[in-house]
Amino acid sequence: MRIVNIIAYILVIVGALNWGLFGFFNFNLVSSIFAGARTAGSVIVYTLIALAALWLILSPFITDGVLWLKNKRAE
Repeated sequence: MRIVNIIAYILVIVGALNWGLFGFFNFNLVSSIFAGARTAGSVIVYTLIALAALWLILSPFITDGVLWLKNKRAE
């Protein structure tokens, strides 16, 4: 689950940076990479970012309030 959390954080950061670029400079990074906002690549990236955000919202409820980013250590 640690890997899923790290991937989700990276995807959400990419989404936030894309929104920041769009808000400040009216530049959509994802659509410029995939040559359009409604191309298959853009839709896949937007969907993965949305699923990552949902995972980060729901994951603490599934794991009793803990969002693991490091390996668990025996104490």
